[in-house]
Amino acid sequence: MSASESREPARVRQMFSAIAPRYDLLNRVLSFNLDRLWRKAAASELPADGAALVLDLCCGTGDLALAAARRGRARTVVCCDFAHPMLVRAARRLARRSPPGARFHLVEADGLRLPFRSGTFDAVTVGFGLRNLADLDAGLREVLRVLRPAGRLVALEFSRPTAPLLAAVYGFYLRHVLPAIGDAATGRRGAYRYLARTVEQFEDAPALAGRLREAGFAAAGWRSLSAGIACVHTAFKGPLTPRPGAGAGSLSARAAGSPPARR
Repeated sequence: MSASESREPARVRQMFSAIAPRYDLLNRVLSFNLDRLWRKAAASELPADGAALVLDLCCGTGDLALAAARRGRARTVVCCDFAHPMLVRAARRLARRSPPGARFHLVEADGLRLPFRSGTFDAVTVGFGLRNLADLDAGLREVLRVLRPAGRLVALEFSRPTAPLLAAVYGFYLRHVLPAIGDAATGRRGAYRYLARTVEQFEDAPALAGRLREAGFAAAGWRSLSAGIACVHTAFKGPLTPRPGAGAGSLSARAAGSPPARR
């Protein structure tokens, strides 16, 4: 199966729907629980005032949305995914674990055709979802469209370790260990081989920053996590408006009084 075929939306939706029941457990096991720390790091890149209206794209079971709410970085989070079973599990998890005062809205939609008006959100988060988009550039342009001026994208993605020994060990784990455990645990042969392949084929951090700028973002950068195994990418929609007294690139988030309207 070619890379373009493997990212065909119907195939990806079917795959994520099938692995949804074991998705959270396998995330913890296969990342040695590092995924929790990575999501906390991503949430810390959101506006600090806690008033942001955030779209969590490719939300899965709601891990990143919860991390943002628990760290006080979002007042309202719209959780969006195109795999219905993932949203079902997200709804249950958010109902059980939502911090006081947080609001969540769940929307089933394709990341390439978001059902929101332009300029709706203060921030968009994506946790390990960019590499699964059938058309990365179109997806980035769609994210840019729904962001308000000076809004930000915070994307958590796998990357490539730069240390030769770690890169070799990680490559072996990615190609052989992760797929074997994941496929055995889910009972779905090929699902975690696909996920491992998308990690290896996806852009490295500098290349993804370049794609973000080409899509129209005014600024883009990244922070490496766990020796380069993962990265938090942050990109801003111009014009940039720093808060008084804040560091360069820090933005004020406008308060959101109601859930986003659909087209």
